[in-house]
Amino acid sequence: MEGHGTFIIIFLVLLLAWVALTGVILVGSLAFDPYPFIFLNLILSMLAALQAPIIMMSQNRQAARDRLAAGLDYEINLKAEIEIMELHEKLDQIRTTHLSTLLRTQQEQLQILVRMSQVKTA
Repeated sequence: MEGHGTFIIIFLVLLLAWVALTGVILVGSLAFDPYPFIFLNLILSMLAALQAPIIMMSQNRQAARDRLAAGLDYEINLKAEIEIMELHEKLDQIRTTHLSTLLRTQQEQLQILVRMSQVKTA
């Protein structure tokens, strides 16, 4: 466990140590924060008040990174689409050239056949 997990475990250990020290071990007048743990609640409230803006800033940074990534993805997809359209145009050009060549060849063959049939009938 790295980062968050380690923090949570250390935080839980500190809380349990606080409760054990002030609630069980130091009983009576020696306890500096007896059972309702008012001082501990104050510390946890302050910690929550500090964590909220930090979490919001982190989320804002992550949102900015996500927007940037989405913009880059859009540009890549647009470029790929343009490339595909260009390839389609090239293929259409090749087909048109090929079909016109075939048509020309067929016309020549028909002319040859017409001449051959005229020669046989004559």
